[in-house]
Amino acid sequence: MSSLGAKAVVVVSNAARSLGHKLDALGASLEVAKYTERLVPSTRFVSVDGVAPNVSVLAAFVAPTANIIGDVSIGDSSSVWYGATIRGDGNKVTIGSNSSIGDRALIHITRIQSNFPTNIGSNVTIGPGAIIHAATLKDHSIIGPSAQVLDGATVGSQSVLAAGALLGPGKDIPDGELWAGMPAKKVRDLSPEEKEGMGGADMGDSSIVAEDVKELAVLHAVECNKDYATVMADEEKWQDGEERSPDYFQPLEKGAAEDGTVLGQGMPGRIFDNTLSHPEEGLKRKTTE
Repeated sequence: MSSLGAKAVVVVSNAARSLGHKLDALGASLEVAKYTERLVPSTRFVSVDGVAPNVSVLAAFVAPTANIIGDVSIGDSSSVWYGATIRGDGNKVTIGSNSSIGDRALIHITRIQSNFPTNIGSNVTIGPGAIIHAATLKDHSIIGPSAQVLDGATVGSQSVLAAGALLGPGKDIPDGELWAGMPAKKVRDLSPEEKEGMGGADMGDSSIVAEDVKELAVLHAVECNKDYATVMADEEKWQDGEERSPDYFQPLEKGAAEDGTVLGQGMPGRIFDNTLSHPEEGLKRKTTE
């Protein structure tokens, strides 16, 4: 390439680069808004105006993906399931003992058009996706999946609001009734057998539904609190059980006698029960016995 051609290439390259920089600057100046991406860690408990949620240390379960915000009080043996949100940001939310807030349910209050807290009694079961907005749910009531209870409404004791029903503002469901529809209307009185399953003061205060949910909540709480090492140990134990023949050596349970172990490292099989980190220690014990 001649020197003249090389100079032409350099000139054109510099001009193109300069034009690119000017176009970038023009594009930046035309941006309406500038965004900064920021990762926000998941937080289950959030204070509002210095007021933090008060969750009983005896609560059965609060899911890792649940959110409890502001002036919220939750009693013993109650559970808040995956994706549920309880917002006490402006008024108070009170939840009694042995009650459950289902997956993706929303519990909220109001202070704008009216001034209502949310009061949820004991042995109350709220289904997945339900909305309880500035309302009162008395003891032993059941709210079906995706049902809504709006501002100032009340659901009586041992009453049921059916799945998908809408109980409008200020409406009251008396004790012991089944309501359904949009808007919700009375369907019938609950039978003595149905009330017995829901519990109550005259039934020993036990609720079959609430007790079943509590037992399941305890199981989930145990599993969600496991650390990585425990999860891997559980996985290893399960895989060992799947692959080890019942006619072969079986692993010892914790606290069992060590008869049949190899060099103090556990019983042989697909894997040893303990890491073979210091087999010489086992040899020493065997030689001194």
